[in-house]
Amino acid sequence: MRKIYSLPQPIKVGIIGTGYVAQRRVEAFLQDDRAKLCCVTGNTPNKTADFGQTYSISTCKSWETMINNREVDLVVICTINQDHALIARAALKAGKHVVLEYPLALNFTEGAELLSLAIQQKTLLHIEHIELLGQMHQKIYQYLPQLGQVFYGRYKTITSQKLAPRRWTYHREMFGFPLIAALPRIHRFTDLFGTVYSVYSNIRYWDAPEKGYFTACLCSAQLEFNNQLKVDVVYGKGEVFWKSERTFKLYGSCGTLSFDGNLGTLITEEGTKTIELGSRRGLFARDTKQILDHLFEEHPLYVKPQSSLYALQVADLAYQSSQLGLKLNVK
Repeated sequence: MRKIYSLPQPIKVGIIGTGYVAQRRVEAFLQDDRAKLCCVTGNTPNKTADFGQTYSISTCKSWETMINNREVDLVVICTINQDHALIARAALKAGKHVVLEYPLALNFTEGAELLSLAIQQKTLLHIEHIELLGQMHQKIYQYLPQLGQVFYGRYKTITSQKLAPRRWTYHREMFGFPLIAALPRIHRFTDLFGTVYSVYSNIRYWDAPEKGYFTACLCSAQLEFNNQLKVDVVYGKGEVFWKSERTFKLYGSCGTLSFDGNLGTLITEEGTKTIELGSRRGLFARDTKQILDHLFEEHPLYVKPQSSLYALQVADLAYQSSQLGLKLNVK
């Protein structure tokens, strides 16, 4: 049988970004003999130099330099959301395999073009969705059959942050529409329940004095699924919130499943069961191992790019709905 990819071992990896996710990626690759870290680049020369020194990796002046480096086989994109599509497109055209953090792009059209390009180039395009690897999602799958017909869901994440930083995560263009930037809020539901029929959304920003930045945002969306499930998704962060909150609830004909932080509760006619979630550490390492298992041993990945792209389509419609003030159908 012909292998999907013809790769040298170890595969040579280039990292774009120097933040938290880039650090976790580097640590994971360093633990696997099938990969060799080739170079790193970032937006800030000093941080890039420190990052390279910390992990004993060569540095590149720019991501363009890295992509044009014939030694690099796999490009891992861990930079600001606004640049994901631009860098991924250039890397795919150069014949590189691409791994990036969600979202694939800040709109569905660009995302669809990138997936088509990856198929055409016969290269890997993997969008990380570690929420699917986490214990909460696994517990939801485990207990979902006990809920009967699920008819309503709610997912609320609020992050209180006094003195919101003037970083890309608080910049409208660099961060993107919140439900695109925080795509797992939608992807978790589409992974569990399939296709969406309609979307209605609204957004409010509290603007900072500096152009393009905000001190807080609050975004909500109502999703109607083809199986008649109705879902409310709420995402907010910034200075106007006095307490952080992360809650997830599913209501079914035979029971209710809810999570408040790391503590879950299942209520059925048999009684109440407490579900404790462990640490979320190690998820990037699991994701990285699956990437290498797929490239070298053809093991299936835990998430397909088509799945992430569909969630992006729904999130993009949520953005359009927030601008138009209309409920929109998903085609």
